[in-house]
Amino acid sequence: MTQSWSGGYVADIAYIEGFYIQQSPVRMALACLLGGVAAEMPAPDDEACYLELGCGVGVGALLIAASNPAWKIIAVDYNPAHIAIANGLAHAARIDNIQFLEADVVELAEGAAGTALPMADFVSMHGMWSWVSPEVRAAIVKLLAAKTRPGALVHLSYNALPAWQGGFGLQRLIYETGRRSGGRSDAQAEAGLALARDLRAVEANYLAESTLSRELIDNIHTVSREYLGHEYMNAHWAPAFHADVVAAMAGAKLDWVASANPLENFPELTLKPEQRAVMDRYTDPIMRELIKDMCLQRHLRHDVYVRGARRLRNADRDAAIERLAITPVISPGELQTTLHVPAGTAEMSPALKGLMEAAMRGPTTIGALRALDPTHSNPAELVSVLVGTHQCQVAPYLGVAQPDGAHRLNRVLGGRIKSVVDARSSGLACAPLSTGLTVPPLLQFIAARLLDGESVDNAPSWIATLCGDVLPEKHDKIREVMHLAIEQRIPVLKQLQIIPG
Repeated sequence: MTQSWSGGYVADIAYIEGFYIQQSPVRMALACLLGGVAAEMPAPDDEACYLELGCGVGVGALLIAASNPAWKIIAVDYNPAHIAIANGLAHAARIDNIQFLEADVVELAEGAAGTALPMADFVSMHGMWSWVSPEVRAAIVKLLAAKTRPGALVHLSYNALPAWQGGFGLQRLIYETGRRSGGRSDAQAEAGLALARDLRAVEANYLAESTLSRELIDNIHTVSREYLGHEYMNAHWAPAFHADVVAAMAGAKLDWVASANPLENFPELTLKPEQRAVMDRYTDPIMRELIKDMCLQRHLRHDVYVRGARRLRNADRDAAIERLAITPVISPGELQTTLHVPAGTAEMSPALKGLMEAAMRGPTTIGALRALDPTHSNPAELVSVLVGTHQCQVAPYLGVAQPDGAHRLNRVLGGRIKSVVDARSSGLACAPLSTGLTVPPLLQFIAARLLDGESVDNAPSWIATLCGDVLPEKHDKIREVMHLAIEQRIPVLKQLQIIPG
């Protein structure tokens, strides 16, 4: 692992590509409303500024830039390989409202480059907080204090405690073994994992008894080598308690509001009744979150902060939620009304199930749905179930035309898919959603082909293209998946203007 300039952070391999909806401004704004704090989305032609720290190869930032061409997007990463890849994608799609900046956050917080940054309306950091040194975390707070406007929203995800406490020994074992083995960070992580497996086989106490360590070792084959290197080979790997991160963010005058995962804001769906009874002894939100984290296996928190919280009365919050426009992102036949949540299996009530079915008919508002059944009195629960189960998304710009840049980016992203086993998980830019739509690589491929003027009649040739490295006996399954995607998801993409109607 090269440390001459990386300061102990993994920089010899690029991080995995991904799009995380929690990073989008529209999801941050929804979290604020669920937390009883006012938040407005900029209009499509407003000059808003979005800043991402630790952007990786930049796909998430690009999707937001392409979906909001009037905004200024600035994406920062320490690894020049990440910035080179990101700039290549931006150039190929001709996205000109985004700037990728190779920078050390410590230098950025203290130097002229940081001073030159515009004030941000939205900031996102995915995973970075857990992987950098205390010096860098302090610089993050300093930069946020200097570069967030009053009312700005900040998304911060990180490895959370106590969920990760059973993984401390495993991470240290992998790290110490790996750095002695030589090679790239991904190879080092695999060397450490090999030792961890051997120790578990001989019933090493902290690997055999730790539920988390057992699960990580058993499921490690399902994650990429790039993720393994970045997760386990960072010298400053440090999961954190929510209360400690809240205290750190206070240094930038940022107040914690809620989770960017809507369902996590509802104890009824995350905790057992007996656990809720204990939590209800407290009104302090930080204490309530600590109790929640003690009860849940929440390894990654997605928290939203605001600089200058404008607290809403319940009636005003409900009215703001009712004005939210939503749109289905699955077909009606895919609707799930039985939810698998941390507290167990939750079967939706007949009233809520009816409103969920109504939401599948097309774009609407939360208020219009509630008008169908006035007995359902909780608009926050309704929008959280629809959005939190990934069956609908908030769509602040319904009716806004898809920009040419969004079409170009979607063609670039989909054009890179060469195999049905491509592991990249990304999205498609969508102006009505003001962000990306999370889709599997197969749907990216189909969208790109349709945007290039092809027809679904070409599906047989698409299958041949994607199955070059797939065993012949599995082609029928691929053909079935392809036709299902065309039948169920193409109408959704047309509704969202991602492909021509």
